[in-house]
Amino acid sequence: MNTRYDIAVVGSGFAGSLLAMIARRLGHSVVLIEKGAHPRVVIGESSTPLANLLFEELCVRYNLPALRPLAKWGSWQRTYPEVACGLKRGFTFHHHRLDDVHSFDPEHRDQLLVAASPRNEIADTHWYRADFDHFLVREAEKLGVDYLDRVTLQSCEQHEDGISLRGERGRQPVAFRARFVIDATGPRGFLHHAFQLRESPLPGYPATQSLYSHFSGVGRLEETEFGRIDGPPPYPIDDAAVHHVFDGGWIWVLKFNNGITSAGVAATDEVTAQLRFSDGAPAWERLLDRIPALTSQFAHAHAERPFTHMPRLAFRSSAIVGEQWALLPSAAGFVDPLLSTGFPLTLLGVTRIAEIIESAWGREQFGAQLREYARQTDRELLTTARLIGALYANMSRFEVFVALTLLYFAAASFAESARRLGKPQLAPSFLLCTHPRFGPACEQICARAKQNLSNNEVDALICQINAAIEPINVAGLGRIERRNWYPVEAEDMLNAASKWQASRNEVGALLKRCGFACEPIADHVVRA
Repeated sequence: MNTRYDIAVVGSGFAGSLLAMIARRLGHSVVLIEKGAHPRVVIGESSTPLANLLFEELCVRYNLPALRPLAKWGSWQRTYPEVACGLKRGFTFHHHRLDDVHSFDPEHRDQLLVAASPRNEIADTHWYRADFDHFLVREAEKLGVDYLDRVTLQSCEQHEDGISLRGERGRQPVAFRARFVIDATGPRGFLHHAFQLRESPLPGYPATQSLYSHFSGVGRLEETEFGRIDGPPPYPIDDAAVHHVFDGGWIWVLKFNNGITSAGVAATDEVTAQLRFSDGAPAWERLLDRIPALTSQFAHAHAERPFTHMPRLAFRSSAIVGEQWALLPSAAGFVDPLLSTGFPLTLLGVTRIAEIIESAWGREQFGAQLREYARQTDRELLTTARLIGALYANMSRFEVFVALTLLYFAAASFAESARRLGKPQLAPSFLLCTHPRFGPACEQICARAKQNLSNNEVDALICQINAAIEPINVAGLGRIERRNWYPVEAEDMLNAASKWQASRNEVGALLKRCGFACEPIADHVVRA
């Protein structure tokens, strides 16, 4: 094994391994350094349509055919059934008042269902990271990436021609020299400590904490009394990223096809103090006791690993790049998994760094492009924090919460389809934060949503949200007759063709390419 490399990637989660493979495909010598060992459990598990599209685009552009089947549920199940994942047909939200017994609402005013795909074959997935990350590491090794695990890096020193990394592996000293270092170790990770980078605030964002574990024996919500609903939903409510929202926090439930369910809670410091998150499992039980619907679903559940308590969930680094190093978005900042924003933000970062390495490596413009990457990454992080902060401020007022989520779903669905139509210039930024009209409107709406609004002001805010999303609303969002249930319908997209500066025929061809308009392939969900 070499000790001198073009690129050293620290951290072998999915993003680190993916970028290491891309750099190797571009002809560079690469070392991938991991503190722990695979397989291992990490948080961050739910993908989205935009994230899967970005993943697929990277696989095609950089010739990674072995990875491409992982972009959709159907191809994943056919090609790698041994790699566990979960079926994600959409986003399910339920609103609760703690200690209140749920009463069925036929108007769905305490529920939001947003479909992401019309059928299982082309659906998104939850990534069981113990399997998924391990698979990507093995693929990286096949491509010639040097991989070392159980490495504790102790120093990082910059030189004129690169960076030297020193540490230990199995009590033996190890040393590496790289022209460029990429940090994929997550919030408050390796370079944050090595370079003593400062944390920057997320303006207007509440301090939050998290508590989570993996469980066996979790039932399906649709089989409980709480799962009783009026009419057929757009998708089975459990085959989704399921969110249970209450004043000051929310619970996620993600079911994998190996019998494991990922579940946890994120909440403000005030709520976590009341529930005493630091107690671990007892805190989780106290929370379940206050939400009858989950008490039933988790009646026979067993935690398969110790609970993890994260006392500081949000993070923003004061610096994202240097002349010889860069943080991936997952290491540059983190907000909250409420809208599954982590994967698309990270994959946008992987895409941008890959393009910089491809086009500017060894050239004068390399540093300038890195600085632009940092600016984009920080702006998108702040935009995400602004929206999720507004959602936290309205968890007790679900009608406002629902309306605010439409800002995300409208921007995400518009951006995904714009890229699929070959028009990425229409959506160059996450949540369209650089859009000349939508970006400022979204910022203004989020600021207003954090105020103590009267009922009349709430009605005006919801009208303002509907007006803001109208130019990019390609999924029929906000239509009153749908009563908070939003399926994926071809006619919505066909009618929105002009919003992408496209024809109905172009959109129809897109739907056919994506498998939307094909005859249904037998859906198969493994339910342990």
